[in-house]
Amino acid sequence: MNTLSFKQELQDFWWFLRQPRLAPRFAQQDLGHGWVTDWTNGLGVKRLLQWVAFLWLINITVFGPLAAMVATSAGAEHKLDFGRIPWKQAILWAPLIEEMVFRYVLRRPSQFFWLIPVTLWCLLSGPQTVTVTVALAVVVLLIWRPATAGSQPALWRQIGLGAQWPWRWYRWYCRRFAWFFYGSTVLFAALHLYNFKFDQIELYTLPLLILPQFVTGLVLAWLRVRRGVGASIILHALFNAGPLLLIMAIMRLNPDLAH
Repeated sequence: MNTLSFKQELQDFWWFLRQPRLAPRFAQQDLGHGWVTDWTNGLGVKRLLQWVAFLWLINITVFGPLAAMVATSAGAEHKLDFGRIPWKQAILWAPLIEEMVFRYVLRRPSQFFWLIPVTLWCLLSGPQTVTVTVALAVVVLLIWRPATAGSQPALWRQIGLGAQWPWRWYRWYCRRFAWFFYGSTVLFAALHLYNFKFDQIELYTLPLLILPQFVTGLVLAWLRVRRGVGASIILHALFNAGPLLLIMAIMRLNPDLAH
């Protein structure tokens, strides 16, 4: 049960950004098997809506207009085809695969070497092929299986699913956690440069184009560490859904905008 107020979570997020750390999850959520708490949401509907409203607000009023102004001045155009909005990919595929690539291993660094190559391949290949969909389903099954089992089978320990890093490597990772936290967020935001097309652009303007994704990525990464990957996936999906549903509603009211 969520006992923190939204204001308290905002304060925790702000302090976390000042010194990212591999901190425990919120106290009221540190119950049960670690694998289970990693995937359970940990947030009620009200809190999810508060966070997604907060992200929409700051992006609509601050970072979105700034990115749009930079894109206009630099001659960058968005690739989104309003007549063919990939809503299934944006709401279902992208939140799951992007959270697995950029944020899952923040709390599970021992799984980096097998998980990232597979999920990154899925991300770059896209959801169009059956092979990619099956591969991603197998990844999720392998990760989720220990959470539903009474104990971790030897196979899971052998392939790294239930393995623990040697203490010296874990300490090394914890001391440098801020680099991994911000680095993964920068890479997540940089991925969205693919959404733009431009011939020539000043390099210093590129970060400004993806400010909304960077800020949103910070919240998602914090939520992944403090709540779990299940919470970050759901919030990611809700965040993507809002603008797409708005565009679809506008297109239905004015079909001529698709041309």
